[in-house]
Amino acid sequence: MIVEVTSKHKKLPTQARGAKIFHWINIISLFLMLTSGLQIYNANPVFGGRSGLHIPPIFTLGGWLAGGRHWHFAAMWLFSLNLLWYGFYIFITRRWRHRFVGANDIKALQKTQNPKRLIYAWHRIVYTSIIPILLLALFTGIGMYKPAQFPWIVDMFGSWQGLRIVHFASVPLVIIFALVHWWLGKKAGGSQLTDSMFW
Repeated sequence: MIVEVTSKHKKLPTQARGAKIFHWINIISLFLMLTSGLQIYNANPVFGGRSGLHIPPIFTLGGWLAGGRHWHFAAMWLFSLNLLWYGFYIFITRRWRHRFVGANDIKALQKTQNPKRLIYAWHRIVYTSIIPILLLALFTGIGMYKPAQFPWIVDMFGSWQGLRIVHFASVPLVIIFALVHWWLGKKAGGSQLTDSMFW
């Protein structure tokens, strides 16, 4: 008697091409904004004024203040337009239903004992939380870029220095989000899932 052994191949996780493009543009634009932002920071550090902590040139982009500003705002437009088109993309494809936090996710945190379900709930919570952080970064960035045109933005944060501190604080928050987003993705689907975001 011949016993036929069939092996079931596990379906590899995949991301839509639009999601891959979105992640690549995000990584590139965030890198450009971070390094050029550090160049701008060096011109007048947020803490300590001109004599405050300076970032080594190897970690900066632009070479000088004006160069850093040019790179920073060019990358900001790339980043903003990428977010805008991705917003339209997930709305049209209805992917938003699976991306953002809902009432069931909050209930899952309170009741479920299923570790996978908890990971998905936390992932959607983290994914949703980045929206106000990014909007705050863009909003404060506009206020710093055009303070004469938008003095009310400066006034909302009490002073120019307060505006700078909030904008500066958004940077580590975005970095923390990226790391947590990657970690939760790996917990949910392993390295195959995180790799599928780009390849």
